[in-house]
Amino acid sequence: MDIRINIAIDGHSSCGKSTIAKAIAKKFGMRYIDTGAMYRVITLYCIENKIINNGEVDIKELILHLPKINVSFEFNVKSGKSETILNRKNVESEIRKHEVSSFVSIVSQIKEVREKLVVLQREIGKKKGVVMDGRDIGTKVFPNAELKFFITANAEIRAQRRFSEIRKTGVSLQQVFENLLERDETDSNREINPLKVAQDAIVIDNSDLTEKQQNNLIFELIKKKIESND
Repeated sequence: MDIRINIAIDGHSSCGKSTIAKAIAKKFGMRYIDTGAMYRVITLYCIENKIINNGEVDIKELILHLPKINVSFEFNVKSGKSETILNRKNVESEIRKHEVSSFVSIVSQIKEVREKLVVLQREIGKKKGVVMDGRDIGTKVFPNAELKFFITANAEIRAQRRFSEIRKTGVSLQQVFENLLERDETDSNREINPLKVAQDAIVIDNSDLTEKQQNNLIFELIKKKIESND
């Protein structure tokens, strides 16, 4: 099936945006782009190159390094998943660590970082058939996307979901919860492309939905859009 629409998915941290986007991509044969991973890659680069010190990002130094940072995706045949590449190195596991999560919202506020990645994201979407998730996809990256979703959930539920994924790292549930609230605050109040609901977005609160219930709801909405777009 040749899908000629783009789907934008925005929402709060740890509400399952990437899981939803991957399910959509698999179901409809679309290309999935994890924009959050892109910002995590740059955050990881900052950590590894000492651009973040004492909780502060050296913005001038980061801007100088931006041309050296190449972000791409590579499909892993064995896992059946797209993995994130930083300068030809697979960093899929490294970018999911708590230290990266702690600084990604700060890095993603930087104007030059967002400009670099938005250009790349828009270029990817020109051929259509893309499902992309992040914080400003429907409002900034794909303002003309044929279908937009805004995913949210209760903060305590989101923290528990995230904690269940990383509990083996030694991070406490309280730390995860506080980090999540901090990211919500930062994402919603940053000056550059803050997190907000696009005017034409469909809001889905998945606090009380199973993954299957949520997917079925979203799949039906996509089917209707594809049919009306033919």
